[in-house]
Amino acid sequence: MSALFNFASLLLVFLLLICTCTYIRGAAPGLVDRNRDGFLGVFFKCARIGERLSPYVSLACVAMALTFLIGK
Repeated sequence: MSALFNFASLLLVFLLLICTCTYIRGAAPGLVDRNRDGFLGVFFKCARIGERLSPYVSLACVAMALTFLIGK
């Protein structure tokens, strides 16, 4: 089943996107910061979410990992 039709997989994709964009912005800030507008601005926004809500994002990652460990 595609990640678009499975809610848990869709949440996992969003969490991974947020964590990846935040990591890339920490390692190479110029790569993400220059694309604030347009389609690539989604990555900048995901990096900002990861920076500002990092405790909540990390708790969501732990909860998702526990869900996958218990569920499978």
